[in-house]
Amino acid sequence: MMKKIVVAVLAMAGVAVATSAGAQAGKEINFGIIATESTQNLKSSWGPLLDDMQKRTGIKVNAFFASDYAGIIEAMRFNKVQVAWYGNKSAMEAVDRASGEVFVQTLSKDGAPGYWSLLVVHRDSPLRSIEDVVKNAKTLTLGMGDPNSTSGNLVPGYYAFALNKLDARKDFKGMRAANHETNLLAVANKHVDLATNNNESLDRLKMTAPDKAALVREIWRSPLIAADPLVWRKDLAAEIKQPVKEFFTGYGKSDAEKSVLATLGLAGFRASSDAQLIPTRQLELVRDKNKLEADTAMAPAEKQAKIAQIEARLAELNRLLVASR
Repeated sequence: MMKKIVVAVLAMAGVAVATSAGAQAGKEINFGIIATESTQNLKSSWGPLLDDMQKRTGIKVNAFFASDYAGIIEAMRFNKVQVAWYGNKSAMEAVDRASGEVFVQTLSKDGAPGYWSLLVVHRDSPLRSIEDVVKNAKTLTLGMGDPNSTSGNLVPGYYAFALNKLDARKDFKGMRAANHETNLLAVANKHVDLATNNNESLDRLKMTAPDKAALVREIWRSPLIAADPLVWRKDLAAEIKQPVKEFFTGYGKSDAEKSVLATLGLAGFRASSDAQLIPTRQLELVRDKNKLEADTAMAPAEKQAKIAQIEARLAELNRLLVASR
């Protein structure tokens, strides 16, 4: 059944996907791009970078788009995608379930190794702060990000909602999940009262649809999130890994390359590893712990045992995080 699902996803993507053996033997890879906005916009912004990658490395690069994050993760799991751009949450899923490994991360247009999750509203909205959202949640419709989105779901789900004792699924008048671009447009068109997003997507909208971006206002900003990672399959051939990593870490020197990166809202890329996912793993565990603590149906002994396991894992991750710095 899972194989049928993956085949269907590939067919919907509208790209010719080579088999893993053929792709590597012929120095060809399929590059997955997460669905943060419409496929047409992603093609126009990522296309020039992938074209440069193909010319520089001599490796044929096929762009792969799916309708959601899970489509890219599953394609990597079945080795139909060998390299992909993810958010930290979806990268964690790819590392855990799809033989993935982080090898570089993006740098934002100001060179910072991170970005911020946002809550945004229409410019005419009376909402001015997270406190206003908490007070009025029952009357508000929320545009939430993809379940595998770091900035659209995981980070605001914890820092904006959980810490303020809000459940995005239960405490709002209504909630719907969509990609970043769709959520921004939903706010601009007053189809939802507020939505999760990130500063990079909002900056992108200012370039592609400035009239719509002018209708959107930020009311909350998260702590810094590690910049998006690029992930490859661990078993990707070494003769492909080396030139691919060299391409990304060396890209952005010429004016033409800087122009390509500017379209993506980036300044370049730098080497990274799975260690950058540790804060995301910690967020997931803290969220799980909070759910356990709020569970009144679970037997106390069972609850305490599970909480102890989470605390042990958090301590282990803290040690790993310190060691990685």
